[in-house]
Amino acid sequence: AGTVARSDDPAWSPGDKVIVNGWDVGESYWGGMATKAAMDGGWLTPLPDAYSTHQAMALGTAGYTAMLCVLALEEHDITPDMGPVIVTGAAGGVGSVAVAVLAKLGYQVIASSGRIDSEGDYLRELGASELIHRDELSGPARPLGKTRFAGGVDTVGSHTLANIVSQTQPHGCVAACGLAQGMDFPSSVAPFILRAVTLAGVNCVYEPAERRAQAWNRLAQNLDTAKLDAMTNTIGLADVPAAAAAILAGEIRGRVVVDVSS
Repeated sequence: AGTVARSDDPAWSPGDKVIVNGWDVGESYWGGMATKAAMDGGWLTPLPDAYSTHQAMALGTAGYTAMLCVLALEEHDITPDMGPVIVTGAAGGVGSVAVAVLAKLGYQVIASSGRIDSEGDYLRELGASELIHRDELSGPARPLGKTRFAGGVDTVGSHTLANIVSQTQPHGCVAACGLAQGMDFPSSVAPFILRAVTLAGVNCVYEPAERRAQAWNRLAQNLDTAKLDAMTNTIGLADVPAAAAAILAGEIRGRVVVDVSS
């Protein structure tokens, strides 16, 4: 996130506050942690007035992805009165934002995490009404389980996603956006053809500009900035390797912002 210094794209002018996430920036293109970068104008999203650039990057791709998942549930008519919604990987970046947004919207949120002993208070403060250990969902799933959820936001994939789908009530919806447990989906068609469950895939990388702006504007409306600040830790550029190792080890909760000027 930052300020446009110069633009050859008529859609943007010097001084515009913008966000860039996705589009393989930092992966296939240089600039993910640069203080200045040349970007394709089509990659930019206006920064909502409610956020500073620091807060926008505290949300980052994870917060934006969480909002895309919430939009998917809403667009499949999953409303708070239908029953609880589960969020897996709840102490992580996507999970933390999803828990906070869904709770703000009035949903009963069940938070699934492998760290409920150490992060239980944190998850309750974000708005989770119930906590379950990830082990409850990490084993092989039955084709159809006892219904527990109206919907879900899954960051894990594999057996966890299969269990959630098999335990989702008729006409429920599960938004899938991650593969922390694995890329496989060891399930059956039973939940889809016998309960009309929808599995909604969420792609955060190449969404069109209108969808991106919708998600960012909804975050500005539906995520308390106090909760965002509470889930955010800021580090310097030199701290990135250690933080990356901690992320891979599952030791980071919430969001980490890199101050590239320090």
